[in-house]
This record gives sequence, C-alpha cells and structure tokens, in this order.
Amino acid sequence: MYSFVVHKYIITMKKITLLLFVVLASVSLEAQIKTPAPSPSAKLMQTVGLTQVTVDYSRPSMRGRTIFGDLVPYGKLWRTGANGYTLVTFSSDVKIAGNDVKAGTYSIFTKPGEEAWEVYFYKDTQGGGTPAKWEENKVVAKTSAKVIKMPKEIAVETFTISIDDLKSGSANLGFMWENQYVAVNFEVPTDNMVEADIKRALNGPSADDYYAAATYYSAEGKDINKAKMWMDKAMSMTKEPKFWQLRQQSLILAKSGDKKGAIAAAKKSLEGAKMAKNNDYVKMNMDSLKEWGAM
Repeated sequence: MYSFVVHKYIITMKKITLLLFVVLASVSLEAQIKTPAPSPSAKLMQTVGLTQVTVDYSRPSMRGRTIFGDLVPYGKLWRTGANGYTLVTFSSDVKIAGNDVKAGTYSIFTKPGEEAWEVYFYKDTQGGGTPAKWEENKVVAKTSAKVIKMPKEIAVETFTISIDDLKSGSANLGFMWENQYVAVNFEVPTDNMVEADIKRALNGPSADDYYAAATYYSAEGKDINKAKMWMDKAMSMTKEPKFWQLRQQSLILAKSGDKKGAIAAAKKSLEGAKMAKNNDYVKMNMDSLKEWGAM
C-alpha cells in the first residue's frame, strides 16, 4: 500500500512539473523583450495644393559612419532608406521632370553622386534592398538632382525625407543625410482641379446630384415633393435614363400621388431591366405595376 501511494505521488508531481514547465515556457514566449528598430519606420503626409502626398520609409542613422561614398557608394543604386522599399503615394496625377505620373504608389530609388543624384520613380512597390532585376519600362519618371552640401558641423544624423518649398502647384521632395541635401521638384494639377470645381459650381448641380438628393429624400421619408422636383430635374438632364433610375423615379412618383406617372416610369424600367436581363428589377417592377393596378 505504501509503495502504491508513493508511486501515485511521484506520477502526480511529474504531471505538476510538466504543467509548470509548459506555463513558464508560454510566459517566456509572451514576455519576449522588445527593442527599438535600428532604422525605425516613418510616415510623412503632406497636402500640396489639393493633392495628398504620402511617403513611407525607414530611417537609418550615421552612428559614426561615413555615409556617401562609403556606406552608400557613389554611382550605385540605393534603396533610398532602409528595410523595405521607400514609397511615395500621390492622390492625383503629377508631373516629375516633365514626365506625367499617374496617381498611385511608387518606389523611389537613387544613384547618389558627389555632385548630383539620379532619382527614379519605379512601379514595383514590394521588396527590400534594390530590385534583383532592374526593368527600365517600370521607371515612370527619372531626373537628376543637384547635391547641396551642408557644413559638417550641422550634419544630419538620421536619414530624412521632407516635402519642402510648398506652393499651390508644386513642391520639392527632399532627401537629407550626413551633409547632403537633394531636392526633386514635382508639380500637382491644382489649377486644373480648381477650374473644374469652379466650372461645375457655376453650372449648377449635375443630374447625379439631383438624383442622389431625390433618392435620399425618398428613402428617408423626407419631403416627397422636393424629391419629385429633384428627380424631374435629374431625368430632364439625363439623355437615356437607366432602368434603375427609372425605378427610383416610379417609386417617388407613386409616393407623391402621381400613380399614372409612376406606372409609365415603371413600364420603362421594366423594359430596360428585361433588355439587361436583370431579373431582380424585372420582378420589382412587375410587383409594383400589379400593386398600382397596371397588370
């Protein structure tokens, strides 16, 4: 009996020891020490005119090292930062060195030189270091930017990208590290965007504006007479109304008490829905026409 109790005790202790080991190992994994990244990530956001410009990059530091001509060799392609690709995003089309660049995200690569840098805006946005295979057809813009030397006593310790010299239609994308500053000018279509807004405002609301206002008022149970007025304006400005637009018009006409007009609009919507083979709208229109006594 004694040996049985001892044996059972030993087995129990082994189970407890194993359980404690698992718990401690789990705690150890969860309590891993966090340390700062040598080249921390940064995000720069700046509105230039009416264009949102965002730069995502990592920021290495000098730490007593010679940068240009040593850590970053002259004449060789550089990722322009650290870790993953340095990315710039433009919310509208822009112009860089005479090149039209579509709105979107691009990686930035450079070839630093003693007197000037070659700066490339590249289509690929995923990766680290530099591309294993450089493809010229992926370069959306390329320019040469003059190096501005700064006094050694005010050397910049940490690599910095900035957006400088802001104007309504342009700005400079600046690269600064050690004792070098390089700026790439880019233009944004502020004037075109403002002119388009002015023209739109002076011409008054569009058919889409009237349609959106009418359907909102109808859906929310607001002033149905206003909704009908706006829908009438939307339809008068629309050369060939779509079946879903006619559907909304029929509902607004029915709510306003114009059953005859509602039936006419629903029939047109039904015809269009059948041509588009949209069974959902076919059924909705047929149901409404039955409800309004037209079928």
